[in-house]
Amino acid sequence: MGFNIKEIITATMVLFAVIDVIGNIPIIIDLRKKVGSLESEKASVVAGIIMILFLFLGKSILNLIGIDVNSFAVAGSLILFFLALEMILGISLYKEEKTNSMTASVFPLAFPLIAGPGSLTAILSLRAEYATVNIIIAIIINVFFMYVVLKTSSKIERLIGENGINIIQKIFGVILLAIAVKLFTSNIQGLFS
Repeated sequence: MGFNIKEIITATMVLFAVIDVIGNIPIIIDLRKKVGSLESEKASVVAGIIMILFLFLGKSILNLIGIDVNSFAVAGSLILFFLALEMILGISLYKEEKTNSMTASVFPLAFPLIAGPGSLTAILSLRAEYATVNIIIAIIINVFFMYVVLKTSSKIERLIGENGINIIQKIFGVILLAIAVKLFTSNIQGLFS
């Protein structure tokens, strides 16, 4: 499997929904208030490197502990399912610890907010179905988008408003829920065959 526009678009949408940079704008603004300023370039590059490394090393790590990609994808689809429920219902099943150190651009912004459990699980789940090159392109597109959003988060918040952010979060929650169901059904069959 090689370069495929459809796979790139789907993988980009999955990562965009999981990373939920738009939905995280309030958290980003709160961090910015606490630490003064965030290094958008540093946060984006570190998050991108973490995701690409996990794309290549994640499978080896799983093999080392005796877990196949289908099993991880099924587990990942369940995590994506609960993330989607959080987005749709406006509840919080997992709370991020907040820091006020000057390393906020890397922790918690790049990891675990952007390149967190959800996005890393999504990357390995996508790898079970899509070509690596398409996932890398999707990661790069999302890293670029993250950078733009981080740079303009204050302007975006003023432009969209709190209601707009909530609506976008709900829409991507539904998309993510559908993707989680698709990942679950396509990989659960692989476990029993």
